[in-house]
Amino acid sequence: MTPVAYLDGRFLPLDEAHVPVLDRGFLLGDGVYEVIPVYHGRLFRLHAHLARLEYSLAETRIANPHDRDGWREILEELVRRNGGGDRSVYLQITRGVAARDHAFPPEARPTVFVMSHPLPPPDPEIARRGVSAVVVEDIRWARCDIKSISLLGNVLLRQAAIDRGAQEAILLRDGEITEGAASNVFIVEDGRLITPPKGPRLLPGITRDLVLELAERHHIPHHERPISEAALRRADEIWLTSSTKEILPVTRLDGERVGKGEPGPQWRRMHTLYQDFKARLAA
Repeated sequence: MTPVAYLDGRFLPLDEAHVPVLDRGFLLGDGVYEVIPVYHGRLFRLHAHLARLEYSLAETRIANPHDRDGWREILEELVRRNGGGDRSVYLQITRGVAARDHAFPPEARPTVFVMSHPLPPPDPEIARRGVSAVVVEDIRWARCDIKSISLLGNVLLRQAAIDRGAQEAILLRDGEITEGAASNVFIVEDGRLITPPKGPRLLPGITRDLVLELAERHHIPHHERPISEAALRRADEIWLTSSTKEILPVTRLDGERVGKGEPGPQWRRMHTLYQDFKARLAA
């Protein structure tokens, strides 16, 4: 099946979707995005993703091209045209096409682009062995709460982790953990689940919030508070969360074993709760 995309009001083959070179997303990284998982053809936590999209658009002063019903209609139709199943949906909005200038163009119309790709099932090796991470200084800008397409800092940090043989970089700023290059961070300390509080230094993750909801619902002690580098390094468990990777257990940090060097009991419990939540949605 040829992948189908959506561009400025039209559904068309992905390889036929083209954006003008004067689009501010291409020239200036002037835009925002969302990534939404789809399970069994159903958009997962769509309300939360659209709420975060609205926030990013408001903070960047880009006009929202659609209301929530309009977005739902476009996204559901795109999923249907791509065959449903388990997928990820990438949605990007830029300020539009205009002569190159840092100032906002007075009459530009936002460019809307959406595409979708199959979402592979979780790698069973992760549940057995976990993943590795490294601690890297957070070099990004001061508004990481905006889901901006300007991701060069994240790209450099993620590549720094890959260059050191790890899957993800855990970011450190002013002695405190912020998040991963493409994920949120949790630790388990004496049976308590801890994640940094929301603020401009990190993206408010949809999966992050769901993990906290599940912890509340199932009486797992949890806190939103700063995590020092020392606390990260002595943690019993470390997790990474994202919409497409779900919950990843970190078993090696900077080459050293985390806890017992295998996915821990709290991760196994939360992983089960998360999969049960997805199964109920499918049913």
